[in-house]
Amino acid sequence: MPPENHPDIALSCPVPFAQYPHVLLAHGGGGRLMHQLIESMFVPAFSNPALEARHDSACLLLGGARLAFTTDSYVVQPLFFPGGDIGALAVNGTVNDLAMSGARPVCLSAAFILEEGLPMTTLQRVAQSMQAAAREAGVQVVTGDTKVVDKGKGDGLFVNTAGIGLIEHNLVIAPRSVRPGDTVIVSGDLGRHGIAIMATREGLEFESTIESDCAPLAAPVLDLLAQGVEIHCLRDLTRGGLASALNEIAEAAALAITVTEARIPVREDVQGACEILGFDPLYVANEGRMAVFVPARDADRTVEVLRRHAATAGASIVGSVSKEPAALVTLENRLGPSRILDMLSGEQLPRIC
Repeated sequence: MPPENHPDIALSCPVPFAQYPHVLLAHGGGGRLMHQLIESMFVPAFSNPALEARHDSACLLLGGARLAFTTDSYVVQPLFFPGGDIGALAVNGTVNDLAMSGARPVCLSAAFILEEGLPMTTLQRVAQSMQAAAREAGVQVVTGDTKVVDKGKGDGLFVNTAGIGLIEHNLVIAPRSVRPGDTVIVSGDLGRHGIAIMATREGLEFESTIESDCAPLAAPVLDLLAQGVEIHCLRDLTRGGLASALNEIAEAAALAITVTEARIPVREDVQGACEILGFDPLYVANEGRMAVFVPARDADRTVEVLRRHAATAGASIVGSVSKEPAALVTLENRLGPSRILDMLSGEQLPRIC
């Protein structure tokens, strides 16, 4: 029956089916196509105040308590890579989404989709890695689910995790809290996770082994809050990297963000690998890095606190927020004029988480 005979179906913001009649890998890459898919398909379908915040986790008020709630799925290939694996990635990724609301992570769920023929030793290794990561992050896996699909239908192993955290402060840590004059800080060097995945997947060898930055970020965030830092916004720099995260925040806050290339920390080996592969490290995924927006008066103290933690020891001030031009991110180049740092249009690194 055609849609016009179903008045409950909302067609006010249709997906451009004519341009993209089928899902592409780029729709999951963290760039412009993924942003368009979410805004045109899922936001109209599930619209509610918690979802409208456009943040890494939903903030909910239940029984007088402020809770953060999030979920994520992990389909990375290969399952094991330098610096981590799909199990540690699933725990740390969900813990970090909770931390981006300033929440103290409490518990996780874990659902496994297993492909027929997966070696039990592989599954055991992943489960043990998840246990170790949960212990380090101070959370427990308290519920879960297991499904098995036919051989050739599951790519080995997929993991979904959901998490609940307790928000124990009165701040609204979200893109809408960003203000003109805020300082932008990144918590460490960029691009290692994406390059580690690509090197392992393609059998590439560099002079040194590049390890993923996969790590939990709740402890440094909670330390910032304990020290009285007025955090306006946090965003973990996963799919689409720093560039996509800044564009999402600039659009949500209707403000301008300017970052200085010379201040953005990128390791020499990662930069070299990106040049060889034709990647821009500002768009390469991370799994243990975040952008922090704070008032300028708190910037130096924020860096000082972050540098006390191993996962954020490389924290650096990289930019600032201004009123105009709204929703635009600008990069001050090392050499030459500034340029617009736009959202990634295609898929740079598939299957990185």
